[in-house]
Amino acid sequence: MKKLHISGLAMMGAGSLFAQQPNIIYIMTDQQTAQAMSCVDGTYVSTPNLDQLAKDGIRFTNAYCAAPLSGPSRFAMFTGVAPGTEEMLKNKAPFPEQLKEKTLGNLVSSAGYLSAYAGKWHLPEASLPVDEKRFGFIFLHDHNDYGLAESCIRFLKQNHDKPFFLVASFDNPHNICEYARNQVLPFAEIKEPKLEDCPNLPANFSPAPYEAEIIRLEQQVHFPTYPVIDYTRDDWRRYLNAYYRLVETVDNEIGKIIEALVELGLYDDAVIIFSSDHGDGVAANKWNQKSALFEEIVNVPFIVKAPGAFGSNVERGELINAGLDLLPTICDYASAEIPSHATGKSIRTLVEDRDAAEIHPFIVTETQFDKSPTRGWMVRTPQYKYVLYDKGKYREQLFDIQIDKKERLNLAIELKYQETLNHHRSLLQEWVEQHQINTTGREIILSR
Repeated sequence: MKKLHISGLAMMGAGSLFAQQPNIIYIMTDQQTAQAMSCVDGTYVSTPNLDQLAKDGIRFTNAYCAAPLSGPSRFAMFTGVAPGTEEMLKNKAPFPEQLKEKTLGNLVSSAGYLSAYAGKWHLPEASLPVDEKRFGFIFLHDHNDYGLAESCIRFLKQNHDKPFFLVASFDNPHNICEYARNQVLPFAEIKEPKLEDCPNLPANFSPAPYEAEIIRLEQQVHFPTYPVIDYTRDDWRRYLNAYYRLVETVDNEIGKIIEALVELGLYDDAVIIFSSDHGDGVAANKWNQKSALFEEIVNVPFIVKAPGAFGSNVERGELINAGLDLLPTICDYASAEIPSHATGKSIRTLVEDRDAAEIHPFIVTETQFDKSPTRGWMVRTPQYKYVLYDKGKYREQLFDIQIDKKERLNLAIELKYQETLNHHRSLLQEWVEQHQINTTGREIILSR
């Protein structure tokens, strides 16, 4: 395949340079659940471009967002810091001054890369002007899926005298939020089919018997965020149809970038990572949007296609934090400094070594509902998923997630699981202390 065109000066030692510092492309969608790819479940959605990337790479089936809300999740991705450490658990929270020059873009640029960003940023200073350099990135395109892929392709076609790090950040399928509110979709068009052509309801459509009480309280109090509270079953089917069509819309845009990488001879030697900032309720538990800690919301897609990978078309089930582990992973590939404040780990060993040991014995996702002070945490171990909200009845949830992916049976109410429950409580306490999470006024450390 054709190599990148670079100047004669840069050609000196270019082979070793690009071998040690490959081009890196991070493609991100917004609000895409891990199951919304046809390589996972093609019953109602078709994503040929993401399927091809998964076929050429390694797909991590147990990847979880750092926080199920755009701003906090992206903060974790681009700083490597848990959002709760810096009180960044809500959208539009002020960005910590001490981290502004230590973001992923800064770190990779300092390692000799040209770092470019196209699309949705959604951290403070969200509307960053195109062509201005901020957070270590040159910004190619604003928050608009229309023309985003084309802006990336123009960048790819340029002559580069150094390796590049390109972020393509799409908004969709986030337009499902506007759809639920009966608003005009900003970056897509959805044709309403006949009802019989809409997806069926998920097996866990009805809330579980011992669901955390706070879930329905949040839904009732914040109707503009959760307008689905009065949805009929047929409304939910139309919602699912719209959601999957939006996923297909963004898959088509991603395909343009992948096709350009192939045509320019850049695909094979590049590190390409795909993920999403969080998922969506997708009608499970009668929930839309995010913030809650249901599996459909916190489990996100994560695919790595990289030179040096031990194989392709591979699934790995190790636990990874798609937010906190992203910065160390990209810095690892870029030979960039991994700052001491980054608490995640590089997953490169899992990409390059079939027999690599797991990097996390457990991971934590933290949340604060965007329109309220309600906080929550998830502790995920290889077999179990523990959820704790800071108020309400049944605020503790424990699931054997290996056999109960739909989260139907809350084991926290059974005495025989007390030891398992206490173990996960201890893991959460350990994590809170390690990350210096402010829990003042919130009962999260429970009696043993």
